[in-house]
Amino acid sequence: MTAQYSFTDRDPSGPCPADCTETDALHLSADPLAVARSHIAASALTETPAGSGLVGLELELHLVDLDRPARRPDWERITEVVAGLPAMPSGSSVTLEPGGQIELSTPPVVGVAGSVAALEADRAVLAAALLEVGLGAAPLGTDPAREARRVNPSRRYVAMETHFAARGCAGPGRAMMTATAALQVNLDAGPRDGWARRTAHIRDLSPVLVAVSACSPLLGGTASGWHSMRQQAWHGIDHGRTAPIHGAEPAQAWADYALDAPLMLVRDGADAQAVTTGASLADWVSGRAVVPRPPRVEDLDYHLTTLFPPIRPRGYLELRCLDAVPDRWWPALATIATVLVDDPVAADSAAEACAPVRDAWLVAARDGLADRALHAAATACLDIAVRHAPPSLHDQVDAYAELVAAGRTPGDEIRERATATDPLTALLEEARA
Repeated sequence: MTAQYSFTDRDPSGPCPADCTETDALHLSADPLAVARSHIAASALTETPAGSGLVGLELELHLVDLDRPARRPDWERITEVVAGLPAMPSGSSVTLEPGGQIELSTPPVVGVAGSVAALEADRAVLAAALLEVGLGAAPLGTDPAREARRVNPSRRYVAMETHFAARGCAGPGRAMMTATAALQVNLDAGPRDGWARRTAHIRDLSPVLVAVSACSPLLGGTASGWHSMRQQAWHGIDHGRTAPIHGAEPAQAWADYALDAPLMLVRDGADAQAVTTGASLADWVSGRAVVPRPPRVEDLDYHLTTLFPPIRPRGYLELRCLDAVPDRWWPALATIATVLVDDPVAADSAAEACAPVRDAWLVAARDGLADRALHAAATACLDIAVRHAPPSLHDQVDAYAELVAAGRTPGDEIRERATATDPLTALLEEARA
């Protein structure tokens, strides 16, 4: 089938147009804030038929030099390798993150079984191609061994580092950019009259998803005690761009969130200049902020790529709260998240099960399944997922449910291996898997 939009999240780092027409310049409008709010709200969600069931998956992986695993591959080598990759058989795009993480993003596919199969096929091709040049790729929530360090020279990421430093969150910002990896699940928005209920359900379910996906017990060779140090890094960034979105009407809530969020950078041509004053997008649009130039309509869209709530509307709905987990686990995790949202019966049962912990975001990231209420909710939700999983993925989901019932996640396995050997060995083992 032909999708109306693409389930990919490419943060545009290329140049923006240097010219500015009157129709592009928001400050020429009679009410620029109203124009901005309307533009952002209109792009938030795209109506799709009930049960259309398009699913896209994005898997981030930490690149590892198998001969020198303690050293991140340099940017020149990474880009050369990516340029030489074969086409992915399922059509996934291959992109790079600030720390050299590599990401596979599938096109939208009907149903989670098809989407998982597409990503598995492309993941196998990627792994084989990387192995030929002495590289591996580890799908883990954080890099457990190596120092968080940017290798991508994009002006966008230079500006991001400067912004985070000015906001007092340089360490978490650097860790988020360069040493974290996620499994992102992208789902249809569905019919317009169900948007509020659908987005609220995903938000309420997310603490359970955070807890069951926790796979980042170490970051840069250290352990904080959090089950998801990836989520800890995100929590350490200014909350105006990472907190959950709240509001009765999802599109308007997204517009309000975006306008209130701190402005990160301003692009001109190929350059990007960090904004370090704490000014919001609304401040820029209304003329209250001291910024090098007036905003254009394209700046609104670019600003949205600098916002990272756990559920982000991009026409479709991005579930961004899942840690990347090893290859033997992510097909089940993707299935669990999708089934508990897209299957109406499973969603209703899951809503009841996760109601007691729907606000337990921090507890889920810090304590994981050690929290009794989260463990009970997670066990119930995974039992539901097992009953409603596609036949081709039933056994994998059942194995994940058994793991969770025992109070464990993939992160416990990584922690135990790192303790038995060391964090670098644990990273290398996953990169070679």
